[in-house]
Amino acid sequence: MRTSKATRVRSLGAAAVVAVALVAAGCGSSSTPGSTSSAAAGGGGGYGSSAASSTASAKSVSIKTAQRAGKTYLTDSAGRSVYLWTADSRDSSKCSGACASAWPPLVTKGQPTASSGARPAMLGTISRGNGTRQVTYDGHPLYYFAGDTGPGTTSGEGSNGFGAKWWLVAPAGSAVTTGSGAAPASSSSSSGGGW
Repeated sequence: MRTSKATRVRSLGAAAVVAVALVAAGCGSSSTPGSTSSAAAGGGGGYGSSAASSTASAKSVSIKTAQRAGKTYLTDSAGRSVYLWTADSRDSSKCSGACASAWPPLVTKGQPTASSGARPAMLGTISRGNGTRQVTYDGHPLYYFAGDTGPGTTSGEGSNGFGAKWWLVAPAGSAVTTGSGAAPASSSSSSGGGW
C-alpha cells in the first residue's frame, strides 16, 4: 500500500511540473528565434531540465535507439527520449525562453556519437545564442521534455506546445507520428515548420 501511495505522489509531482510548464507556455516568450536564456541551456526544473544540465557539462553525448509500443525512436545514452519540434527549420532552433524551459535543448561540448541503430552521418550540432552547441539529427535540433520522468518516458509525444507539434525522432530522421512507423516532419503539423 505504501508503494502505491509513493507512486501516486511521484505521479502528482510529475503532473505538477507539466502544469507549471503549460502555464509558462501560456505566458509566451519575448525572446527572438535563435536567442537563448539560461533556461535554454538546460536550466529550470523537471527531469528533462536536469538531464540537459548534466549533458551540457558532458564532453559529448551519444544518441541511440529505443523501442516502445511498436515505435523505434531516438534517446540519449541513458535512455532519455529526445524530440524534434516542427516549428524549427533545418539546422536552426526557434525554441528559447519559456519554450526552452519546458523543452530543454540537448547540448554537448564535444562531437555527438551514435550507437544502437542511430546513424552517425545524421548527427551534427548547431550554435545557440548563448554559445552552447545543440545536437541535431538529420538537421532537426533535438530536445528533452521537462515533463518526462525518466528513461523510457515519452510524455511529450504529440504535444502542441508553443504553437507546433513535438515528436519523437525515428532513426531515419523523420518524426514518429504513429505507433509503428514514421512520417516526415513536414506532414506532421498543419502549423508549418518541418522540411
